[in-house]
This record gives sequence, C-alpha cells and structure tokens, in this order.
Amino acid sequence: MDRNDVDSRIRGLIEPFNKKGVEITDATTFANDLEFDSLTVMDFVAEIEDEFDIIITMNQQAEIENFGQLVDAVGKMAGD
Repeated sequence: MDRNDVDSRIRGLIEPFNKKGVEITDATTFANDLEFDSLTVMDFVAEIEDEFDIIITMNQQAEIENFGQLVDAVGKMAGD
C-alpha cells in the first residue's frame, strides 16, 4: 500500500470529523487546526484501526500531531 493510497483512505475517514471544512494538508494539526477533543480523537482512531486492521497505541497517538505524521505512521503499521 503506497502513501497516496493511505492518504486518500484517511482523507475519506476524516471527512465526517472535519466539522469546519478545514483544508487537509500534511501540516494540518488535529488539536489546533481541526480542534479535535479527546473523544473525537478516540472515535477517529477507532475508524482508522478498523479501516486498516491495525492498533494505534496511546504512545503512538501522543507522537502524532499532524495529518502527514498520521499517514506515515499508518503506512508503516499497515506494512506499506
């Protein structure tokens, strides 16, 4: 699975959570740009885990601050 595939699949998953219609780039942050609260993060992570059949630990979640980091991390976990 290449990075573009991971990126497009995550973009599809993030759509319902992007309440303000923020333009998603690799630099888009979850806390500041998208204003995700902890419950939203948990729901979004659950969607990603289901879609890619992976587990994202709390430690991994804490290290992922923006969309680009998420795409890269999911790509590695899903075995690019």
